[in-house]
Amino acid sequence: MRVLLVLSLLLFGTQIIAQHQISGAIKGQRGLPITGANVYIVGSYDGATTNLEGKFSFSTSETGIKTLYVSFLSFEDYSLTADLSEFKNLEIKLKEDVNMLDAVMLSTGTFEAGENSRVTALKPLDVVTTASALGDFLGALQTLPGTSTVGEDGRLFIRGGGADETQIFIDGMRVFAPYTPTANNIPTRGRFSPFLFKGISFSTGGYSAEYGQALSGVLKLNTIDEPDQEKTEVSLMTVGLGVGNTQKWDKSSLSINANYTNLAPYTEALPNRNEWISPLQSMSGEMIYRYKTNNSDILKLYGGYSYTDLDLIQQNINFEEGFRFANENRNLYINGSYKSFLGNSWILNTGFSLSNDNNKSQVGEDLIDNNDNSAHLKIKLRKRINNNFEFNFGSEYFITDFDESIESNLIGDFDYGFQSNISAGFGEVDIFFSKKLAMNLGGRVDHYELWNQTLFSPRASIAYKSGEFSQFSFAYGKFFQNPSADFLKFNDTITAENASHFIANFQYVKSKKIFRVEAYHKTYDDLVKFDTEFPTFTSSYNSTGSGYASGVDLFWRDNESFKNLEYWASYSYLDTERDYRNFLEKARPAFASEHNLSLVAKYWIEDWKSQLGFSHVFASGRNYTDPNSNGFLNRETKNFNSLSLNWAYLIDKQKILYFSVSNVLGTRNIFGYNYANEMDMSGVFQREAILPNTDQFFFVGFFWTLSDDKKSNQLNNL
Repeated sequence: MRVLLVLSLLLFGTQIIAQHQISGAIKGQRGLPITGANVYIVGSYDGATTNLEGKFSFSTSETGIKTLYVSFLSFEDYSLTADLSEFKNLEIKLKEDVNMLDAVMLSTGTFEAGENSRVTALKPLDVVTTASALGDFLGALQTLPGTSTVGEDGRLFIRGGGADETQIFIDGMRVFAPYTPTANNIPTRGRFSPFLFKGISFSTGGYSAEYGQALSGVLKLNTIDEPDQEKTEVSLMTVGLGVGNTQKWDKSSLSINANYTNLAPYTEALPNRNEWISPLQSMSGEMIYRYKTNNSDILKLYGGYSYTDLDLIQQNINFEEGFRFANENRNLYINGSYKSFLGNSWILNTGFSLSNDNNKSQVGEDLIDNNDNSAHLKIKLRKRINNNFEFNFGSEYFITDFDESIESNLIGDFDYGFQSNISAGFGEVDIFFSKKLAMNLGGRVDHYELWNQTLFSPRASIAYKSGEFSQFSFAYGKFFQNPSADFLKFNDTITAENASHFIANFQYVKSKKIFRVEAYHKTYDDLVKFDTEFPTFTSSYNSTGSGYASGVDLFWRDNESFKNLEYWASYSYLDTERDYRNFLEKARPAFASEHNLSLVAKYWIEDWKSQLGFSHVFASGRNYTDPNSNGFLNRETKNFNSLSLNWAYLIDKQKILYFSVSNVLGTRNIFGYNYANEMDMSGVFQREAILPNTDQFFFVGFFWTLSDDKKSNQLNNL
């Protein structure tokens, strides 16, 4: 027995000695790490997938001279033959296969932005350097094709869809209340700082099976994995101030931002059509913590809290003394995500988001209090089999608990609400038949507990590379979405709304030039209808609405033809009609413009240390109903035009002075009309125009970055 024990120990020790540790890092020719590359010993089962830093490490019991093989899509394969003892701390650079755009891309309906995107149509910093954006990512996205200009609202309206048909996700997790509250005809803004994000993916149709509960579009915001340096940022603006700080440690980092906004100085300097009892003011704070393990798995925890308060009397033709609206909003949002490299080319993504959004409003004489508690849980697995085949699958769960109460001298006091839980599973495969032909096939199953209803959503896309710099793409998808809380809180028997997308795309990308043209057709079914002027608890609801939207989107961006000048142009043609809500017949919705055009340009003047920019937005007239004439939505407003300018002056490497003014020409844009409830003595319904809160908006800001890196240069931000 003792002899056997000794022999066993000797054999075990021999096996330990025979284990070789293989390690290294994979980068592209530009020095950027390559994530997800396959690394393995030829003729064995031993290998690994590179992590976020492009690093790999695995052990093998093989001995002698072997071949290490590395592969990654759009790069040339790499092999190294040597003794296994030499495969330690390798530094491998993969050559781009002809160029980064040599392989076909599955990108129909999607605009990518960020350091890791292969085609950048819109950079994250465009958010703060585009004149009409006013520092809000929503404003910057509205210069892209497929969006409609709805100046009195401010949210994203995509390809004939309402604003509630586009969902926003942070690190793959749903944001349930992404917009700050506001009053009628005063545009909203996004809640989140653009500096938190490394990349943006904006899909105007045909998006992945991973994303549901969105009929028209998906906006994916990806937070920074690791800040490049420790820094403190201070911003002073005409309407508020902000401060932020980032700290880094060995494996973790923490960023904190705080902002305060008060429009009182603005409303005093530029009087408008509203009587402000309490001008809009808001306070918000954001925190994001990041932690990387030894295997470069990454954990992110985000928390944000905001408070917004406003009270005003708005001009209204049916109320001689105006109509009062007040709102106090409290919003808490928590987001967590974890990405792990499991080995053998498996990658795990999991996360959660929690939201509490509370509004206390006064609408005329009525007091309304609503509370929305929501949650999103998700897990996803992805595996890259080889350069030609990759698949992912996962499941998720949505929870919504909405309650509302009203105190009214006219109709009495009521409490109402709903609970809605949705479970879903999804899966899809990417198949690259060659560098010229690729296909994505996927599907999604959603189960609605409220109605015990299960629905299937097929998705498919195919892309063909027609030339060195060009490709064609086609996509189809069916999409379902829960009806709005505005309806479900009164009636929970209506069912999920749905839309089908058909998209054809041509894209030409060469160096720093991008041209895209995309045609689409959407059909809508099971839309909610009701029979009163506004949805109330006395309305009769059904799911018999329908509609369609067809159009063509054009986009051109050029960053190299003219020195120090970058510009882009977007145009969208939209043909759409719907029979939904309280529509009397099928018609083009009031928010939809047939033509939308955006022109954006930025020019750097070295001698002035300045960047000058302009944005021009045009939209054709929108429908409205004139009760003095026969018909429904029978009139059209005049065209919308707005020219905005900005100037960013670089004081030194860490300080920027920023000026911006919207609608420089003071164009009197009209979004529609409100009509009196009763005729006047001459038998005519009098009207008043729905106008912007003010014809112009001036913004002045000072941004100061204090960094431990003395080479930090704010010029890079321009």
